[in-house]
Amino acid sequence: MELECYPTSRNPPELVPGRPNRGWMDRFADRHPYRCLPLSMANTSGWELLSPVGFTAEWTGGLHQQDIRLTPDHPHPDFHTLASSHFSHGVLTFHSGYLFRTPPGWSMWVMGPPNHIKDGIQPLAGVVETDWLPFPFTMNWIFTRPGKVRFEKGEPFCFITLLQDHTLHEIQPVIRRMDANPELRHQYDVWEKHRSAFNQRIFRGDPEATKEAWQRYYFRGEFPEEVAPAPEGHVNKRRLKAPKFGG
Repeated sequence: MELECYPTSRNPPELVPGRPNRGWMDRFADRHPYRCLPLSMANTSGWELLSPVGFTAEWTGGLHQQDIRLTPDHPHPDFHTLASSHFSHGVLTFHSGYLFRTPPGWSMWVMGPPNHIKDGIQPLAGVVETDWLPFPFTMNWIFTRPGKVRFEKGEPFCFITLLQDHTLHEIQPVIRRMDANPELRHQYDVWEKHRSAFNQRIFRGDPEATKEAWQRYYFRGEFPEEVAPAPEGHVNKRRLKAPKFGG
């Protein structure tokens, strides 16, 4: 399978596999948030588009296009094709610099980089049928209050990943009592017992629990007490392919 990326500008933004690191996660003692596998996997389950220049965006609180002012750190010949105030109402618009084409049946989920926190501005998300669309989309952020925000050079302004759009329509959510699945009920009860006991040991300051610091069942793809075989295909690190030139 290929994700085809057709540049629509002379110097499109750099496109890279999603990176795991986040500044706020680094600042925790022992970088504790990285032990949460769902966080780290979300950070790397797609590709980032990086700003080629640092700039400041300021919103006055007004409803017009001119109420957002964009100031690059230094003159940049392509800045006007990167960021603009297009939709008004405090919406900052980025142009991806690419027309993307996905395999049949696959759409593109366009969003802000997962778990990347920016004060004063919020990324908007969209799903685009890139398996047929012959023109590019925009990535938009909305100010949450008047003021200034910074985008640094090399900071991701857009995150893209893929989903099987039509297959999603076939999924039927069903709410069931857990007792209707005895095997799952047993697995859950064993996990809950171990989790509760471990947390109590941490609360009491048990030196062995403190040294262990966290339970690794999910990270390792294991079940407590081996109540079931380890799941096949468990992934605890994602390495997506970097773009290559195909002519």
